[in-house]
Amino acid sequence: METAKSLPVAIIGAGPVGLAAAAYLTVRNQPFVLFEAGDTVAANILTWKHIRVFSPWRYNIDKAARQLLEQTSWQSPDDEALPTGGQLYKQYFKPLADLPALAPHIHLQSKVVAIGRTGQDKMKTAGRERLPYAVQVLHNNQVEQFLVKAVIDTSGTWNFPNPIGSGGTFAIGEQEHRDKIFYGIPDILNTHAERYKNKSVLVVGSGHSSINAVLELDKLKEQYPDTQIHWVLRKQNIHDVYGGQEKDALEARGDLGIKIEQLVNDDRVSVYTPFHIQQVIKTGDALTIVGLQNGIKLALPGIDQVISNTGSRPDFSFLREVRLSIDPSLESVAQIAELIDPNIHSCGTVRPHGEKELRHPDQDFYIAGSKSYGRAPTFLMATGYEQVRSIAAAIDGDLEAAANVELDMPETGVCSVSNVQTATACCGAQPEPQQKPAVASCCG
Repeated sequence: METAKSLPVAIIGAGPVGLAAAAYLTVRNQPFVLFEAGDTVAANILTWKHIRVFSPWRYNIDKAARQLLEQTSWQSPDDEALPTGGQLYKQYFKPLADLPALAPHIHLQSKVVAIGRTGQDKMKTAGRERLPYAVQVLHNNQVEQFLVKAVIDTSGTWNFPNPIGSGGTFAIGEQEHRDKIFYGIPDILNTHAERYKNKSVLVVGSGHSSINAVLELDKLKEQYPDTQIHWVLRKQNIHDVYGGQEKDALEARGDLGIKIEQLVNDDRVSVYTPFHIQQVIKTGDALTIVGLQNGIKLALPGIDQVISNTGSRPDFSFLREVRLSIDPSLESVAQIAELIDPNIHSCGTVRPHGEKELRHPDQDFYIAGSKSYGRAPTFLMATGYEQVRSIAAAIDGDLEAAANVELDMPETGVCSVSNVQTATACCGAQPEPQQKPAVASCCG
């Protein structure tokens, strides 16, 4: 059997953080293989290509990736401009993936279905750390196995949205009526306008994505006056979602809170909070959403479409044979749970962390990127870049560099609200506005 030391590193997921991991390993001359389930790199980014992000380009381009790109004819975008998801893909992710140093090692339409130590199940300990990992990958309806010396799981959480039901479980009838529920960020004013115009639309969630959906529906209502907007939140007070507004160091994010407060004050949206959805009932061609508001049963009839912006959660199904250390509440990497707890921290107050905090009981296995945060919504792309920089250094044996973690982010605390410092979801996103850029995803 090939010794583990001579094998490549497996990266799962070719999103922003996975590509950054590939860049850092390339700079350190460490062989790697990158598996992406989608048809292209950054496939999830393209599902919100109409979105303009909060953070300017200087926070979105990884240092190692920039180093590699600047050795070519690549033109760096304006550091202070706010890119859309489409621009991130076209001007950064795709050029990076096409570099000769990366492209041959990227496997598209390749879904990782299982990982484990070669020839040894999860219960066996003797000699475990000397065995390579076996990564099983589904491609073209066939499973192929790759042996690797280390694994960096950056598969994210995007494809595993939370249900609209309260308590983190599907509401009764929710799965049966998924055809009327959009989980994610629809392009309300363009691609999906037909789905929502002159319809009664219910938005579920309290983060920036849900705020944006309400604002975009209001714009649609200006063109199609019969459009009705309903907004369900679980928060005790609607004011908890307005954020830092003028105090926000990221102007586009603060502007979002100002706009939604004005919309609510003008009674242009029907707000139900705190509202906990329990059941989805089909009534004719529409839905009736049943739940509890302040402990009292309430039914919202005549809902034509639902937009779910309730966050997402990690998938551990293909890691059953890996010894993991996962926090039981956040489903994050256990050692960073206290650092990222959204009940305490906002995007800007999570301190830098790296390989040391991201280790698992199985040596040389790491979960990085948004998946490392589990259900916590306080993840930033720049955080993920620093994570994989540290991990790549450790894999290369440069323990000093691995331990020296730094992160330059605006510490605004704007995801924290009121006096209780309860973090709202700062990883929401908003479609590109017609005039002034207003919103963004701070995750990737």
